[in-house]
Amino acid sequence: MTKPKLLLVSPGFHGYWMTIRDSIVRLGYEVVAHVYDAPGNIQERITNKILHDLPERFRPENLEHQVTEKAIAVFSEQKPDIVLVVKGDQLGHRWWETLERSGVRYGTWMYDELRRMRYTDELLYHIGPIASYSPADVQDLKSRGFDAIDVPLAYDSHMKIAPSKETYISFVGARYEGRERMLKALHQAGIPVRAYGKQWSRHWWDVARTRQLKDPGLPTGRDLDRSQAYGVMAASPGTLNIHGDQDGFTMRTFEASGVGGLQIIDRDDVIRYYEPGTEVLTYSSTAELIELCRRIVADPQWAQKIREAGKRRTLAEHTFDERVKVLETLWL
Repeated sequence: MTKPKLLLVSPGFHGYWMTIRDSIVRLGYEVVAHVYDAPGNIQERITNKILHDLPERFRPENLEHQVTEKAIAVFSEQKPDIVLVVKGDQLGHRWWETLERSGVRYGTWMYDELRRMRYTDELLYHIGPIASYSPADVQDLKSRGFDAIDVPLAYDSHMKIAPSKETYISFVGARYEGRERMLKALHQAGIPVRAYGKQWSRHWWDVARTRQLKDPGLPTGRDLDRSQAYGVMAASPGTLNIHGDQDGFTMRTFEASGVGGLQIIDRDDVIRYYEPGTEVLTYSSTAELIELCRRIVADPQWAQKIREAGKRRTLAEHTFDERVKVLETLWL
């Protein structure tokens, strides 16, 4: 029996497109991937940088046109049975019109809130059934008559975990004011904590490229690839997951527990996916977080039980292999 051919159209986004591709292959599809913002020659790199960074009103139409036409060319060449678009808000109207006219089955998976993307309400009617990591967006879309389902992010259970000997409570992620304030409070309270990422790093090259001249005043490490980040989180006594203004849960939510790390998260509504106090730890204040970290250091057996339970739950329910089974309903 011939496998259905699926075209995956995705941004590069830390290489997650490869994880999604491989999970869909394991589901029984032939998959061709097109990374629509992949760096190419110098002109293409500049184009992609402008598309990402410029406000909508200043973004030249011909830049979107280049990305769109390239995706259409791949679609025309591959002639897939199904198309799964990830995010896709850099693709212009002509891309969606091409899919509609072709009669191909297609859907879109969003890993960000709509308010941070470039979709207009009019265009949303043309992007096919929608899956989103944002429960609020799904509720809003359904209330307006859109075909939308809730599909959270996930853990890549097939990614190699790079060995690490981290002895600090870890944080891996971008440097924002609220996060910096929280981590400095832990450090000043005597909690062994380390932040990883190019914006935290004091390495000369990272300081030069980020222009982050101010020292955060706590131990830091350089940017980590996913394999290295997995290793740090797994080895740490505990690993912090500090959200911004998302209503969906970041990839880190499932990765931190999936690798066997002890996740300390700032949102009680994680109960949608994990049992607080049993599979993850939650906090609502700096004082509460400090006390949790002290207990983690003082009672490793208690901490170990929680990390083991979190890992079991993740591997059973929150892997990409499980998520693509739900995504499949977009086109069946």
